[in-house]
Amino acid sequence: MNIVFDLGGVVFKWQPDAIMRSVFDDPETRTLVRKEIFEHEDWLALDRGSIRLDLAVDRAVARTGLSRHQVRRLFDAVLRHLVPIDGMFDLIHSLARADNRLYVLSNMHVASIDYLEREHGIWDQFSGSVISCRVRMIKPEPAIYQHLLETHGLRATDTVFIDDMADNLAGAAATGIATVQYVDPAQCRQALAALGCIQ
Repeated sequence: MNIVFDLGGVVFKWQPDAIMRSVFDDPETRTLVRKEIFEHEDWLALDRGSIRLDLAVDRAVARTGLSRHQVRRLFDAVLRHLVPIDGMFDLIHSLARADNRLYVLSNMHVASIDYLEREHGIWDQFSGSVISCRVRMIKPEPAIYQHLLETHGLRATDTVFIDDMADNLAGAAATGIATVQYVDPAQCRQALAALGCIQ
């Protein structure tokens, strides 16, 4: 089976609230940051690779009234909080040993994926990856799932995609790919066992 992993929220922790709390004490500031940075269209533009980080920082400063130093601290904190979810590396190794072919399909900024590739040695377990900022497409757009299948020569009927976001899973399912909505490592392992991917 071809097993495709999202990264943030599946393999690595993605916790915007914890990121914001590590930088800003004031709840009103955190509410502002959530709306004007994490939920702003510039965040998706970073994921798509259509704007550079320095421009995103400049725009965030203009929108929020925060200093450039504060906004840079926030983006730096994003990297520090991208830590492995306990048990997921073990699951990935187990799936690879069970003769599955593993892939990555993730929406991620250039700085984040570069950081993860430098800091962690898990990548040799994967046969390939599609990262949004590198292909200028993002989930759940249909084109990114087609790109995954065509680039790596995968059949949708032999492929399962794991993501924590329902919209992203719906996009994969529309392409004919089986899906698992990630909750935690034990649930994920159980769901993959039910599909015959692992004992």
